[in-house]
Amino acid sequence: MFAASVSSLFGAVTTMKRIFLFLATNIAVLVVISVVFNVLGIGSLLTQNGSSLDLQSLLVYSAVIGFAGSFVSLLMSKWLAKQATGARVIDTPRNSAESFVLATVRRHADAAGIRRPEVAIYDSPDVNAFATGPSRNNALVAVSTGLLNRLGQREVEAVLGHEITHVANGDMVTLTLLQGVVNTFVVFLSRVVGFVVDRVVFRTERGYGPGFWIASFVAQLLLGVLATMIVMWYSRRREFRADAGGARLAGRESMIRALQGLQLIHQPAALPRAVEAFGISGGVGAGVMRLFMSHPPLEERIAALRNADAA
Repeated sequence: MFAASVSSLFGAVTTMKRIFLFLATNIAVLVVISVVFNVLGIGSLLTQNGSSLDLQSLLVYSAVIGFAGSFVSLLMSKWLAKQATGARVIDTPRNSAESFVLATVRRHADAAGIRRPEVAIYDSPDVNAFATGPSRNNALVAVSTGLLNRLGQREVEAVLGHEITHVANGDMVTLTLLQGVVNTFVVFLSRVVGFVVDRVVFRTERGYGPGFWIASFVAQLLLGVLATMIVMWYSRRREFRADAGGARLAGRESMIRALQGLQLIHQPAALPRAVEAFGISGGVGAGVMRLFMSHPPLEERIAALRNADAA
């Protein structure tokens, strides 16, 4: 009982840390870009009409800020993933395991109708794999040594099918666009809230008083939490589609056994945040914490595969 409680507490703390890092990173990007825009004079768009709020200019400003960080991250995603995990791209296989991974990824890519992605292996005892890249024809698929050592070939084949499906479905781009959209509205609505509070509560007549900055910051934090819930909801839905794709490419039973293998290992995912949503396995959570999970519980994913076969 005590061990189970400690395990649940560890999972909750890990999830909360992940949420905090996610929000902190996005807020930091927005703050930095906002400062740069103000230094360049772009922020003056918001004060063109004196005490009135130019909603059109604010929306443009918010969209540029909201999408800038997401697209920069997308364009740099392969490089960032390699640096974060120490992944080594397989050009010439050095052993049978590398030959198997390279051949399997190429076969799945051909079957999915996409350009063959780069294939890499990274040293880690964690059982995981991920796909990333700026487009479906410019991607990276990487697996951990822990996954190769602890799952059988058929299960590894299914995991690679899952990751190739992420690439073929364009999940990296779609998730980036969704993140950009929610970022835009977080910035836009937080500024509107700040403006209203500054004018109505603090009675500021011209420019921006302290009420604007305080209310905008608080609103951005709260709206950022809601935005994260939206993005994570989409992320969970896309995992079911990737599982179905892995089942098509490698066989339903192989995909189910791969997920069951992850269940038996009981190991929280340890991927860098930049590629965490594209791993085969995510963290665990219960209650409200489920709203911030990038992956559905493994038992739900297994059940979905079995129900699809029954249907």
